[in-house]
Amino acid sequence: MKKTLLLLAGGFVLFTACNKSASNEKNLPKEEDTEVTATQRNCSSQDVLDLQLKTDPSLGQRMRDIEAFTQRIVENPGSYRLLPSGIIEIPVVFNVLYRTAAENVSLTQLQSQIDVLNEDYSGTNADRNLTSTYNTVKAADIGIRFVLDVVNRRSTTKTSWSTNDAMKKSAQGIAPTSPTTKLNIWVCNMGGGILGYAQFPGGAAATDGVVLDNNATGRTGTAAAPFNKGRTATHEVGHWLNLRHIWGDATCGNDLVGDTPTHNTSNFGCPAAGHLSTCAGTPVEMTMNYMDYTDDACMYMFSLGQRTRMLAVFASGGPRNSFAQP
Repeated sequence: MKKTLLLLAGGFVLFTACNKSASNEKNLPKEEDTEVTATQRNCSSQDVLDLQLKTDPSLGQRMRDIEAFTQRIVENPGSYRLLPSGIIEIPVVFNVLYRTAAENVSLTQLQSQIDVLNEDYSGTNADRNLTSTYNTVKAADIGIRFVLDVVNRRSTTKTSWSTNDAMKKSAQGIAPTSPTTKLNIWVCNMGGGILGYAQFPGGAAATDGVVLDNNATGRTGTAAAPFNKGRTATHEVGHWLNLRHIWGDATCGNDLVGDTPTHNTSNFGCPAAGHLSTCAGTPVEMTMNYMDYTDDACMYMFSLGQRTRMLAVFASGGPRNSFAQP
């Protein structure tokens, strides 16, 4: 449907930090930044990537190796066991860090996030294909189910958290639980207008998982519009499963998926149906894709190509194969 898939030679996005501010900030937010009212998604991914590359100089090569492995599966998926045991069940550990009672999100709110993930990753979400655009695209049941495993909670005096992974360390936060077999999701009050961020396959186990702002978690409790339908987690878990942003983090960039249209850049809010790209061929953009930046209410699908890419991480030899074991 579009572009030639390329192996990325260098600038892999290890972390994707999704902002809820109205502009792209050059510097990463400080931990004590005041809360920014959520209005739209945005990213500080390059700044975070630079920090991770400085910390782990071998990261670039690991990412290139994972991409080469992924492309071999994309080109010949029949040669790999993408689903070693049918549906892949992923235990989820929620690590809740709170200063106020409101930040100590309820079990009901956390369970609502699990429910959203299961709906979105099975293609059974009620809002799927409510517009005429892409309403004939086959539902992409990713073949993954999420199960609430445990909830860890810790009271803290911190006003807000940044993208420096402090929430993942036992000194101030909560260290991950069994990160090679369980998806850790930290829920806390993020500073600088950040909705959440995720670690791509290839990063260190000690920081592996997803971070969510408490106001963008689930679809009840403290979840606040326009990010109150749990789609921040759907988006971030997509990164955790090796999906890129649909515009490839560049003007008319490459998201390494063959059946998504080329986007000239990210989309915000709720674009009108039939929104056209300015890139070659002016395709209709897939603004409703979970890997764009539209509001929760206006994103509702993965593509089949994204499904293959995500499942590749679970294949024998894949970076998340340990999650696919019985």
